[in-house]
Amino acid sequence: MSLLKKLADQHLTAGTITLIRHDGTRETIGSGRRALTVKLHDSKVIGDIVRNPRLRLGEAYMDGRLTIEDGSILDLLEIVQKSSRWEEGGLDSSPFATSALLGRAARWLRRNNPVTSRRNVAHHYDIGNDLYALFLDERRQYSCGYVTDEAHGLERIQADKLAHIAAKLYLREGDHVLDIGSGWGGLAIYLNKVAGVKVTGVTLSVEQLDYARKAAKEAGVEDQVRFELTDYRALTGSYDRIVSVGMFEHVGEAHYQEFYRTCRELLADDGVMLVHTIGNFGPASGPDPFTDKYIFPGYHIPSLSQMCAASEKARLITTDIETLRLHYTHTLRHWLERCEAAKDQIVALLDEKFYRMWCFYLAGGVVMFEDGGAGNYQAQYVKDRRALPITRDYMVEAEARYRAIDAG
Repeated sequence: MSLLKKLADQHLTAGTITLIRHDGTRETIGSGRRALTVKLHDSKVIGDIVRNPRLRLGEAYMDGRLTIEDGSILDLLEIVQKSSRWEEGGLDSSPFATSALLGRAARWLRRNNPVTSRRNVAHHYDIGNDLYALFLDERRQYSCGYVTDEAHGLERIQADKLAHIAAKLYLREGDHVLDIGSGWGGLAIYLNKVAGVKVTGVTLSVEQLDYARKAAKEAGVEDQVRFELTDYRALTGSYDRIVSVGMFEHVGEAHYQEFYRTCRELLADDGVMLVHTIGNFGPASGPDPFTDKYIFPGYHIPSLSQMCAASEKARLITTDIETLRLHYTHTLRHWLERCEAAKDQIVALLDEKFYRMWCFYLAGGVVMFEDGGAGNYQAQYVKDRRALPITRDYMVEAEARYRAIDAG
């Protein structure tokens, strides 16, 4: 029995994988009912993956050195992740886990100054709006949806997400809202539509800025909803409400106190702030090397304790926290299905290698939120404890009202 089989039979418990080596020989590893066949196209693939599995598995698939014979990359990653569920110990006991001290030191060396932040954003978001049009919803919401029914499609769960966020902002007609990381403008235009608020959105993506401005003009709200190519740290003035959706992941651990301090300075005395972000269930760890290298350079997924520690130092009161445990899994499955259906268009826009990279990234997200150590947090903050009603009932009422306005 090979060393690989001994290790795999011990740790790979959610299914069996039959490996077809480059010379035609076969070996079945793991245990469990689910079965998958994987072909290795050269003699070095296994060694590369064993030495650095978190990076090299994705690279081998992206480069076509590893292919799935009777399933998909999602099938492979599900077998791997379900064999190491976070609730059952996850990667904490893995020989590949980085020590806490080394991991923390490495994270603090990752500085996202305004120049670096803009370059990192461009790496992902400025590859072209045509790609995102193929798999996002009509409003181009590139963050976790809100799933009230698993049968709902992508458009519905993203519309419900917008209503859910808007309700937590406790909006008043005429409020001035700051949208940090405004993306393609869908949230800003939505807030104006359902609540009659003025919105300023800031982004570091040239492609997103151009699209958002055109969307606001087409909606006839460019006098109420405007977008700027600006780093949030360069802003001045006062805003009644601040919202940030899917941006905090790109702030970087070393900048958390700076983020909350800046937001406190920008927030009106009776203001309300809502941060929607991917978050770790346990202590923060280093970035996934494949994602950091190919998808989101400079990112860091926070723990809830990190968010609380940084916001406390800025004297922001955390008034509500919701953990969306499985909502992103459903969202990512919709995105992955749409990408797979649009394979020919994606390959024509970019190339086959990019398509495989993108599918690996989305499939990795599915399993991370389904069985890994991450979910989504929505954290609400105020400067003054009297800025909100004393109970949360207002959220339920406002959410229903916004859904009705949007549907009408």
